[in-house]
Amino acid sequence: MELNSIKDAFDRVMKKQKLSSSKSQEVVDQIHLEMEQVLHKIQFADNPECPIDLNSVFAELKTKLKDIAPLAQLESTQKELNAARTKYPKLVEKSFNPDISKAYRNVDFDRHTVDHIIARHFYCQGMFELGDCFISEAGQSESSASLRSPFQELYQILEAMKSRNLEPAMNWALNSSNKLKECGSDILLKLHTMQFMGILQKGDRHDALKYARTYLAPLASNHMAELQKLMACLLWTGRLDCSPYSQSQLMSVANWDKIAEELIRQYCNFLGQSYESPLGVVVAAGVQGLPLLLKFMNVMAGKKHEWQSTKQLPVPVELDREFQFHSIFVCPVSKEQSTEENPPMLMLCGHVLCKQSIIKMSKNSTKSFKCPYCPTDIDSTRCRPLYF
Repeated sequence: MELNSIKDAFDRVMKKQKLSSSKSQEVVDQIHLEMEQVLHKIQFADNPECPIDLNSVFAELKTKLKDIAPLAQLESTQKELNAARTKYPKLVEKSFNPDISKAYRNVDFDRHTVDHIIARHFYCQGMFELGDCFISEAGQSESSASLRSPFQELYQILEAMKSRNLEPAMNWALNSSNKLKECGSDILLKLHTMQFMGILQKGDRHDALKYARTYLAPLASNHMAELQKLMACLLWTGRLDCSPYSQSQLMSVANWDKIAEELIRQYCNFLGQSYESPLGVVVAAGVQGLPLLLKFMNVMAGKKHEWQSTKQLPVPVELDREFQFHSIFVCPVSKEQSTEENPPMLMLCGHVLCKQSIIKMSKNSTKSFKCPYCPTDIDSTRCRPLYF
């Protein structure tokens, strides 16, 4: 894999650099030691009991420095380092072709839709000023309010949570309680739990119990086990750090980040939008698939026109599981991915082939044929489309 070779080359450069640095330090230390010894001798040069000839001291120092030969020692390691550093940029340039024009197709995009996707990405990430600037420069100012307003409330809630203010989040969860119940989310319980623990950490048992009776008691029918733990915390008021719950999620600082993430997911879900930025997902998937497409197009340089007209990718592009959103079927005979015109067909024996493969094997549905995986005789007219 290209990335592995680049990493290996980078590691070689780093190794040579560390070796050169280590050797340089070693030479400097040798020279420093000799100089220290000479300075020590000079300090006692005027001692009448032990007279020292400075000329002989300097002559001796000159001889030792010549024997150390610092330039000769440094040149060898520096030469190896320079050689590795010279090869690395060439390998990077070779592996990462800056010209990606061969790998993309000439597609007429709906500019209005693309502008909305980009602006929504900025707003979804909380970059409101950048989104407003983009919308203005794209000439889509009339759409700014409709794209911006849904995410303004979300980031007001998140900013309040950073200040440990849960009230906006709980108001939103209360107003969306019916939708949260439908999707099985218990975020309202988690928010009330965080508020309860915050009151309890201040050492006010009475207020914590009052809060539990008001807001947590109505949730007891579905969350009795969780509420029992919270009630047990009342016994440790003022010394929660010594309690059995000190290391649990009830008192974990990371719990705030988890609740914020879940709130964002649910909020985007109710807006009918993905938690992950669609633009970010597309770019990340493109980065994974681009090297393979570039390599293919370099090999098939003479068939660029054919690539522009095809309906699917010319080569299989394996992406990570995070980019797999739905099931696909690849015919085991033709090795082609199924399409609406060429759907997967279930045969009587239970095996599945694509429609075009069945048509070819049955001579346009005029003859029966044997299944490629078992000895069953297949009548093509009795094959049925299979839906995933």
